[in-house]
Amino acid sequence: MPATAVSICSNALLMLGAQTINDLNENNDRARLCSNMYETVRDDMLRAHPWNCSIKRIQLAPDATAPAFGYQYKFTLPGDWLRTLDIGDCFDYRMEGRQILSNDASLNLRYVFKNEVESTWDATLVKVVTLAMAARIAYAITQSTSMEQSRMQELDYELRKARAVDGQEEPPETFGDFPLLQARHSYGGRW
Repeated sequence: MPATAVSICSNALLMLGAQTINDLNENNDRARLCSNMYETVRDDMLRAHPWNCSIKRIQLAPDATAPAFGYQYKFTLPGDWLRTLDIGDCFDYRMEGRQILSNDASLNLRYVFKNEVESTWDATLVKVVTLAMAARIAYAITQSTSMEQSRMQELDYELRKARAVDGQEEPPETFGDFPLLQARHSYGGRW
């Protein structure tokens, strides 16, 4: 069964010994609490790591108006942007608010996007968001600080584990074609 916001919140409630919900708009305290907290928790967990299921690439065109000074071009970040991972070959840029300032006429942006389709998430991300919800609502549901702390510790452990698993799906990053590295690795003489 694919994950949904409701299933994630219901599983978090189950972890805390509470009744599940069938809809985030139900007229009860549990649904209101989950509805109030879910988007923030989801976005925090998406920002916490570059999950493979929430990465996009886009080529940005400059805005019609240039910055007042310092750079030639201004680029507005996409509406679903949560975190910048890299900006192609551009090394001289500044992020200000939801804009990137640069002297390059176009930018290749790789970023974490607000993936609101839980059914496309990796199973480890679903687990982490479920644990994060349980940790975030633990005190409100159970009135127990020890339950809250226990869920936070479990979240911390699972988040580290999930990052490692997700990170293993990527090839190692290289430094590119730098003459200094080539010279150092091809030197055949003695120091």
